[in-house]
Amino acid sequence: MTFSGFILRLLAALLLVLVTYNPTGYSLFHWLWPWQNDQLPLKILAVLVVLIGWIIFARATLRSIGLLGIFLAAALCATLIWLFVDQGWMNLKDSTTLAWSLTVMVAVILGVGVSWSHFRRRLTGQLDTDDLDE
Repeated sequence: MTFSGFILRLLAALLLVLVTYNPTGYSLFHWLWPWQNDQLPLKILAVLVVLIGWIIFARATLRSIGLLGIFLAAALCATLIWLFVDQGWMNLKDSTTLAWSLTVMVAVILGVGVSWSHFRRRLTGQLDTDDLDE
């Protein structure tokens, strides 16, 4: 995998997370909440498309790095946010800053998760395969 391949996967994860929710008020969450029945088929279609994206990314992440890897990646990202706050580079008193930090954190975890098998093959030469019961 090339660096550009990783960046594309990371950007796809970021797009998925930001389409689902972002603090600007322009997201699927903000479009659906509070619930109204107008444009119902379009809303259901959008939810299904985003849900499919989440299932693909979450399943790939869970299979490649597992729960422990997700926990460690989240801990690493949270510690980086803590460092930024401690150094005065970030102020969490503004809820928007916290929301952006968390959305980027989730996107980074998903981006690393879908790219991990490629990283591992480059680092160790080992291939990851899925077990198929046939």
